[in-house]
Amino acid sequence: MTETIEHSPVAAPAPTEPAAPPVPVDNPKLPGPGVAEEKRKPILPAWLRDRTEFTTAARHTTARLGYATAYHGLRAPWYAVQLAAMAPRGTCRFIAATNRWVWDREAAPLRDYAVRAEDVEEYMRLARLRGNRVRLRGLVVLVDAAFGLGFALWLYVMAPAYLWAFAAGAVLTLGYFGQQPDAPVIGPAVLRTELQKLTGTIVLRGLDSIGNPRISAAIKRGGDMDGMRFTSEIVRDGPGYRADLDLPYGVTPDDIMEKREQLASGLRRKVGCVWPSGDPDEHEGRLVLWVGDKPMNETTKPAWPLLKDGQVDLFKPIVFGNDQRMRWVEVTLMFASIVIGSIPRMGKTFLLRLLLLIAALDPRAHLYAFDFKGTGDLSALEPVCHRYRAGEEDEDVLYVVHAMRELKEELRRRAKVIRSLPKARCPESKVTPALASDKSLGLHPIVVGFDECQVPFEHEKYGAELESICTDITKRGPALGIIGMFATQRPDAKSLPPGISANAVLRFCLKVMGHTANDMVLGTGMYKAGIRATMFSRRDLGICYMAGEGDDPRIVASAFVDAPKAEAVVARARKLREQYGNVTGHALGEGPAATVGLDILGDVLSVMDVDEKAVWCERIAERLGMVRPDVYGEWKGENVTAAVKPWGIRTEQVWGTDNEGEGKNRRGIKRADVAAAITRREADRLAD
Repeated sequence: MTETIEHSPVAAPAPTEPAAPPVPVDNPKLPGPGVAEEKRKPILPAWLRDRTEFTTAARHTTARLGYATAYHGLRAPWYAVQLAAMAPRGTCRFIAATNRWVWDREAAPLRDYAVRAEDVEEYMRLARLRGNRVRLRGLVVLVDAAFGLGFALWLYVMAPAYLWAFAAGAVLTLGYFGQQPDAPVIGPAVLRTELQKLTGTIVLRGLDSIGNPRISAAIKRGGDMDGMRFTSEIVRDGPGYRADLDLPYGVTPDDIMEKREQLASGLRRKVGCVWPSGDPDEHEGRLVLWVGDKPMNETTKPAWPLLKDGQVDLFKPIVFGNDQRMRWVEVTLMFASIVIGSIPRMGKTFLLRLLLLIAALDPRAHLYAFDFKGTGDLSALEPVCHRYRAGEEDEDVLYVVHAMRELKEELRRRAKVIRSLPKARCPESKVTPALASDKSLGLHPIVVGFDECQVPFEHEKYGAELESICTDITKRGPALGIIGMFATQRPDAKSLPPGISANAVLRFCLKVMGHTANDMVLGTGMYKAGIRATMFSRRDLGICYMAGEGDDPRIVASAFVDAPKAEAVVARARKLREQYGNVTGHALGEGPAATVGLDILGDVLSVMDVDEKAVWCERIAERLGMVRPDVYGEWKGENVTAAVKPWGIRTEQVWGTDNEGEGKNRRGIKRADVAAAITRREADRLAD
């Protein structure tokens, strides 16, 4: 059977439409944003507008003049002897120069040239000019000689002493002109090494040397097409130079900061002189390059303003250091928990002591200073401390435990006081300056400082309890007027528990060795963002990155206050406290109340029934809170785990039913393990 297949006609292609012309994206009628900014340059230089800078400049100038005066004054007799010995040579030079001047020797080559060229007219003109000059200059010399001789005879008759003075001056003057040009008698009192002035060419050379391909390409092409240009002229800014420029598109100041050492090499400066940064008032591509005359660690720091006078209000910003340009930097301690980290011998303890000195100058504040290094670096603060201890022995740790238990009870009391206050008086549910000054409420500032905080946190018996209390202070303390400061030379998860490092507001990171420690102190991601305390050298004592005060971390050098100066500040703080009526605790020779230590094991065993082989940790925490709410009211399952861990009790999966009757597996502990731990503890006590 044959099938017939019919083919449908092929449709003719549709006629193509002409392409629409491209629409320009740049609208010539598009209005501008209508925002115009003007930046006016200051009429007076910075050293005339700022009292501190004027004082610094005046002191520097006066010191230089005084030193030069003393230096040359001591050597003046020897200068006179040397110049007198050179006077004959100076006399010969004077006679020879006068002879050349009188006889017009300087024009002799012109006359010789006219003779060789046989230019009679030019020679006659030069000869007449020479004759006139010789006659005039000879007359001047004769008059001067006659006047000088007459004046000398008059002085010889009328005032012989003055004649000797003039003669000595003449001899010294002739000796001055008799010096060898390369060996002057009177040399400089100060030998200066001249630094190269910062110019645009040098800045571009330095930026090119860091190896960024976009910057190098922009410099080769002239920069304008890539957006790279100087936005203002290079100026003096404090003890250094400041250059403002836009970086190429896509390049940020963080890219420059990562190559700071290479940039310093390109600028031919020490790395401590070169400080690139962004401009918070401009776009993200604006670079502010500040190049100091000296490295930050070699520049003379101004004296701390509170060293000799002044009182502190912890609720207000207080000067504690200076930046690279020697400008004062302020910090606000209230409503903040503080973490300080660095490798050993970089000034960590000095910084902690400085912050405690600031707190001591607020007469309302109670100070808790605990030095677990045991060297007495905080001993200067003893006369103003409510609680103080230095050492790492068991009795020292027990003292701190008792003090921190007191502080934990104070934390609860303050929360109740603030909760009971009317909203009109405490609208933000936190301590205010007015509340802190009201003695009847007892809401004065409390500042707690732990130096080498890894020691108590790693204590076998009390570490978990101290960590729990300090974490609570870090989280809730700032709103209740309690400031916690934790300094460590080993910034890791054990030394700075996550509950503290993650909730600290102010962070100070001196030199550290790696990115982990850097981010542990300054916050996660800081190393990748270019905020790197690893760039500090071992000579950068007291220099740190400060994060938490302001929008961006900044480099600060803390004020240097040694032990004798700290004692003087504390003596002044003690007088302020005596006038205010706030000398308490250790300052009066009193220690913390010898409260009975918590029997964690006994309390845990008491809330576990005899027929219960194992109980969830969270259920144990609930039962403990019901039995002793003043101690365990805020405990959770993880608190129980941490509390029993030092006694060798490990958690494991325990089957049980929740409040709704549903069976589940959760972390718990065995009753037999608790009883065995108590037995071991009692045996150890009997053995002692």
